[in-house]
Amino acid sequence: MKIALAQLNLTLGDLSGNAARIVGAAREAQAAGASLLVTPELAICGYPPEDLLLREDFYRRCDEAVETVAREAPDVTIVVGHPCAVDGRRYNAASVLRGGRVIARYHKRNLPNYTVFDEQRYFDADTTPCVFEHEGVRFGINICEDVWGPQGRAHGEPRAFHGEHAVASESGPAPAPLAAREAGAQCLLVLNASPYHVRKQRARYEVLRKRVAETGLPVVFVNHVCGQDELVFDGASFVLGAAGELALQLPWFEERLGVVEFDGAAMQPGPCAPEFELEEEVYRALCLGVRDYLGKNGFPGALLGLSGGIDSALTLAVAVDAIGADRLHAVMMPSQYTADMSVDDSRTMVKTLGVRYSELPIRPVFDAFLQTLEPELRGTRPDTTEENLQSRIRGTMLMALSNKFGSIVLTTGNKSEMSAGYATLYGDMAGGFAVLKDVSKTLVYRLSRWRNRNGEVIPQRIIDRPPSAELRPDQTDQDSLPEYDVLDGIIEAYVERDQSPEEIVAAGFDRAAVEQVVRLIRLAEYKRRQSPVGIRITPRGYGKDWRYPITNRFRH
Repeated sequence: MKIALAQLNLTLGDLSGNAARIVGAAREAQAAGASLLVTPELAICGYPPEDLLLREDFYRRCDEAVETVAREAPDVTIVVGHPCAVDGRRYNAASVLRGGRVIARYHKRNLPNYTVFDEQRYFDADTTPCVFEHEGVRFGINICEDVWGPQGRAHGEPRAFHGEHAVASESGPAPAPLAAREAGAQCLLVLNASPYHVRKQRARYEVLRKRVAETGLPVVFVNHVCGQDELVFDGASFVLGAAGELALQLPWFEERLGVVEFDGAAMQPGPCAPEFELEEEVYRALCLGVRDYLGKNGFPGALLGLSGGIDSALTLAVAVDAIGADRLHAVMMPSQYTADMSVDDSRTMVKTLGVRYSELPIRPVFDAFLQTLEPELRGTRPDTTEENLQSRIRGTMLMALSNKFGSIVLTTGNKSEMSAGYATLYGDMAGGFAVLKDVSKTLVYRLSRWRNRNGEVIPQRIIDRPPSAELRPDQTDQDSLPEYDVLDGIIEAYVERDQSPEEIVAAGFDRAAVEQVVRLIRLAEYKRRQSPVGIRITPRGYGKDWRYPITNRFRH
């Protein structure tokens, strides 16, 4: 028999649209000779539905969408993920549809409650296995966390990661994969909403191969592919044979219907998409995040402030590749402190990319502000007040253009800046979507060089010159911050791995630098709470999985 994997870009809450896409995938599967189709976790509604799951009407509408799929699909057995409510209990479910009706249903057993997941807030767990027969083969169903365990803890996950235990206690029920095997399963179908972070696929292989070794069952792993607010789902669905061999690998960051042949004992090898190098992997994730955020929220285009620096240059390159140059507007807003090379490099880049470009000098506005404020500021020395005022003028101008024409403002700050507070509230933080919010400065450089690999898009001088906010004469970032390789190493240890300052110092970092960076991270929390949502590409980004109090006197 042939099994189809529906790696779909579904839209959260678009129940009728998602149902139609699943029906379309079933027709495509049938045309490819497949008689069984597997969809991702909560495919009917999208993932994560968050507090929509607290609404009774949401469950009723999801039930109607499942009925639509069952009624309109061709003669293909479909395993579809959806939420359901039964006798006052709510489940993350997967239903088996055949002949216009539900013939079996599985309720997720292990509910994740770490990093970006909070399913225990919404769902009840169920330990009952589900096995159904199709063309003489018995298939078991698991949903995402059901197959994760401490042995498969993803590399680089913060200590807050607590995957469900994969080893049963002597008195407790068998883990979900083993329970499926004990119920007679010959193959395990795993529906997933597994969000992306760097090199996540390697952890998935490791986890699933351990489950294969424990159960002796081949595994069909089907994942979402989409951008959903700050999360990106990379797809990368795959099939493992009973010996753990890779039998099918679908592409990353693309919708795709994959088909694998299974004779009840062995998976026949199929095409395997190659893994990307890290820079391409991250770049594609950023493009998918931008494309889906703008497209699914109905923005006609985007605009950004182009400064002649590397962050805005990379943001522009990503945006062009995500939505096309014709939907972008880059605005250079020079002041008296802006270097000629910044303007020249910005002009060069927009000409290369074919982006609409404007230059709006801010000095007249800046002078007007200073004149108005002069009675209040008289007798004080210029400091960051005047520097931040320039940034806020630029933010106001961008938001004015956004209001007038409907395009969203893409902010250009990176994770290093967000961590250290090297950003201005209502200035360069003003906007609707933060493309590089979870991208460290050192990775910004790597991505920029990678983007130029087949021809210069980002002028080399932008990459080579020392980074500067250009808010005062001869300013560089390192006037206020440690060197970026040091800064980013400390941020990774403290934020992404939850290491203490003592542990970071023991790893070889200078104590003074560690104390400075940790202090800056703490002080900048109130700023980050007011920053726009941004794409998560690390095991811990500033968003759903970073929840630190602003008012906080704990000190390491």
